[in-house]
Amino acid sequence: MPDHRSSAAGGGTAPDLWADAHRAALLLAADPPACGGAVIRAAPGPIRERWLEILRAALPPETPWRRLPPNIGDDALLGGLDLAATLAAGRAIARAGLLAEADGGIVVVPMAERLPPGTASRLAAALDTGTASDRPARFGLILLDEGEGDETVAETLADRLAFRIDLSGIGLAETRAEPPDPEPNPAAPDPVGDLCALAEVLGVASLRGPILAARVARRLAGDRPIGQREIVTAARLVLAPRATRLPAPEEPASENQAPPEEPRAEPPPDEASEPAAADSPDAVVLEAVRAAIPPNLLDQLLAGGPRLTAAKAGRVGQAAASRTGRPIGSRRGDPRRGRLDLLGTLRAAAPWQAIRQREGETRRIVVRRDDLRIRVLRQRTETTTVFCVDASGSAALERLAEAKGAVELLLAEAYVRRDRVALVAFRGAGAELVLPPTRSLTRAKRGLSGLPGGGGTPLAAGIDAAVAVALGVRRGGSRPAIVLLTDGRANVARSGEGGRARAGAEALQAARALRAAGLPALVVDTGSRGEEARAVADAMGARYLKLPRAEAGQLSAAVRAAL
Repeated sequence: MPDHRSSAAGGGTAPDLWADAHRAALLLAADPPACGGAVIRAAPGPIRERWLEILRAALPPETPWRRLPPNIGDDALLGGLDLAATLAAGRAIARAGLLAEADGGIVVVPMAERLPPGTASRLAAALDTGTASDRPARFGLILLDEGEGDETVAETLADRLAFRIDLSGIGLAETRAEPPDPEPNPAAPDPVGDLCALAEVLGVASLRGPILAARVARRLAGDRPIGQREIVTAARLVLAPRATRLPAPEEPASENQAPPEEPRAEPPPDEASEPAAADSPDAVVLEAVRAAIPPNLLDQLLAGGPRLTAAKAGRVGQAAASRTGRPIGSRRGDPRRGRLDLLGTLRAAAPWQAIRQREGETRRIVVRRDDLRIRVLRQRTETTTVFCVDASGSAALERLAEAKGAVELLLAEAYVRRDRVALVAFRGAGAELVLPPTRSLTRAKRGLSGLPGGGGTPLAAGIDAAVAVALGVRRGGSRPAIVLLTDGRANVARSGEGGRARAGAEALQAARALRAAGLPALVVDTGSRGEEARAVADAMGARYLKLPRAEAGQLSAAVRAAL
């Protein structure tokens, strides 16, 4: 195993990982709302419970500690009408929700990787505003990530939390270690600039990363000015787990390199340019943070996180008052055209009972037509993944083998999820639908085994064919997703004529049409050089993966994560 220890960073071994986790718990306990919270990646067990015990012991006495129940409703989460008290008093009486009860404390979410998108969006809104139904709700959020493989928490929540801690590689013996006391060090001239430069080098696009890192550095420094040690620790705890790329090592100077020029005189203060502290991070700081980046960063990038999809019109993602599906709320309606929500009906009628009883009504509870509520049920819609494969050129057989492995893996899962897979191949002068949407593994193997390779690259025709299949799938009520495997070097136009300039322009035009259709897509660059596939992905608004030698398992995981 490689040794990731660094004198400046504190190391990457198991004891050092636990020291970082322990330090993060203490920082979070000092000010939960400012830090936002933490994502704890660990299976249930003594290691995770030990970390939670440290966090709870570090909190001030009487600090609220709430555990989020699974499938919690909006009334219990945000607050709503107290039905029993309202019926007894004859007037509307509100009660606080779980988030308001946790004001100033901690909310723990077990199995956070399975958190419904609606609940995740409500938690994110409460973190942003500090309120829930007009009540104060400033809290720290602990997401217990127990997922396996590509299961992970929603990025919309994780981005708002300062810490992402992986306890899976820590043993029980390491948890007895205490974090070392920080030593005083000289103040940094521009700590915020250094943290922003580190975020840029590590590929952290969200501004929340450096903002949270600056808060952590300020908490570490206490009353002292922020120094290099606080910058390193904050970057290790906050920025390194968010990294999307590895920092490029410094190129060694060549022997025949010209000597550096004589330093020029500094310009006067009024003509001085921006300070150079934020242009590039200090080499010692960068090396210390690099040691904290997980060695399996590529696998984590492929796993990604589930996207919170917005509601769509039509049958896809439809929330209808049907007779089957998962309840997601209620609305006013006719019980003859839906399922009666008895509790929702009583909530609507309860505030008016005092007025209605004065009219000489003998019934204990008076329910009128406007009070009737019916359940809103969401039916699950299947997903159809349309693989669009570049079958041209000498490397076609290798690419088709990767696509075949990924299709077979997804088909095996489709038997359980009742999803479908389709295959479009383009080569020569056009594209063809090799495999219509299906769940049949035998049919998929038969279609893939007889697929020839070689010829030109009619990329525009391939994208057009994939879009046509995806739109047909969407009209049928299924959720389509397109996976394009290509090097992006188009050389055949829609008319079948050769010419890279015209073919490339038509390919970008087809990609923009795909984006306008609102179809989710993933572009897998199978080429070994060039950026043509990235330009196609940008025109599509699709996620881009550079996998010239992708294995079937990696490709399948990336498809499930991105789409």
